[in-house]
Amino acid sequence: MTLELGGKSPQIVFEDANLDEALPVIVNAIVQNAGQTCSAGSRLLVQRSIYDSVLNSLADRFRDLKAGPPHLGLDMGPLVNRKQYEQVKRILAQAEADGIPVMARGSLHPDAASAGYYQEAVLYRDVPHHNSLAQQEVFGPVLAAMPFETEEEAIALANGTAYGLVAGIWTQDGGRQLRVARKVRAGQVFVNNYGAGGGVELPFGGMKSSGYGREKGFEGLLGFTVLKTIAVRHG
Repeated sequence: MTLELGGKSPQIVFEDANLDEALPVIVNAIVQNAGQTCSAGSRLLVQRSIYDSVLNSLADRFRDLKAGPPHLGLDMGPLVNRKQYEQVKRILAQAEADGIPVMARGSLHPDAASAGYYQEAVLYRDVPHHNSLAQQEVFGPVLAAMPFETEEEAIALANGTAYGLVAGIWTQDGGRQLRVARKVRAGQVFVNNYGAGGGVELPFGGMKSSGYGREKGFEGLLGFTVLKTIAVRHG
């Protein structure tokens, strides 16, 4: 049996990260398919020393994002149905009620149908770790950013949800890359890149509430096999 049950995947950005490479990937990881992917990079953990500069740069990118009819080839199309649209709106309303600051919003194209399920991209900052916005899978183009001071705090925040599907680590320190990758509890960890699956040869699946079992690779094939034990007494 294989169960893939979603995630609240973190992108961890250390102060030595190559931001020119990281920022476009971070944006794409949350707006791809309007955020409706199990592996969406929906939490952004940034080291305190570069936190404000990273968020300012991301805010500029978010303001340029547009959602609208798919045939226009914009950054995002619609959410899948009314139920999902209303769920995202409820989560955003709760974030507003909780006083979480909005860093930037994208926009809707003028041709977006008034009855369509279009949601602009939203970047939140200073999201409390235990707030539902940092714990609940939104399944929409909503990025929750929070700062960290140390490597240990980054790992604790990354592991501090019920999920464990994918994680991204952005640092040029080779030792840190491996240390953090080993300690983050996620089925896939990407270092200085981010995605889901990464090819048919790489097993994909989660830990904790993100599911059970693996797809793809030899690990995926094992789910279709039955283990047989043969015990022979000699002598």
